[in-house]
Amino acid sequence: MIKVHHLNNSRSQRILWLLEEMGLDYEVVRYQRDPSSMRAPAALRAIHPLGKSPVITDADRVIAESGAIVEYLVDTHGQGRLAPPPGSPERLRYTYWLHYAEGSAMPPLLMKLVFDRMPKGPVPALLRPLVRMIAGKALETFVLPQLHLHMDYWESELGRSSWFAGSAFSAADIQMSFPLEAASSRGGLDRRYPKALDFLQRIHARPAYRRALEKGGTYELLR
Repeated sequence: MIKVHHLNNSRSQRILWLLEEMGLDYEVVRYQRDPSSMRAPAALRAIHPLGKSPVITDADRVIAESGAIVEYLVDTHGQGRLAPPPGSPERLRYTYWLHYAEGSAMPPLLMKLVFDRMPKGPVPALLRPLVRMIAGKALETFVLPQLHLHMDYWESELGRSSWFAGSAFSAADIQMSFPLEAASSRGGLDRRYPKALDFLQRIHARPAYRRALEKGGTYELLR
């Protein structure tokens, strides 16, 4: 049976959702973040050397990285579901979004999180004004412009078709859910981007998405 090594409030929520959409049997092995550092527990290293989530095991296979897991599950267990036909224009878009989600969309979101937290970290009082200034300048001159560039791109692409890979819902939409949810939570995705917000409303209404939340537990990005 497929086992999802699930860290609370993490990208592994997408994998639970994918498995629910596919109707596959699976087991959830739960891990909790350290409440003070928000880091994953060392126990995850027993499954994969990097100790990060998501990780799945399927028989003797251990697969990490969200995009690789999505591709593996769809190719191995999908029976043609949740992916456009090979060789089609939609398949090329599908593959692109699977890799874009982590390779291009998440870095500026992570940078925003880091620079937002910098002034609140354990910094000596005398250095706090300097740290606040550096963080603010980085956000203003680089991070926020990059985020808006990406959000404009999402809005434009969702104007081309209902879903990221075309007219049909696919695993690419599951993969793209995390960047859009993160942007909605802390990246500035707001009413200026109605098509992106509509995308979030539509995925949140899917029964499989709701079942995955029930199995995965509290998902802080939705607050």
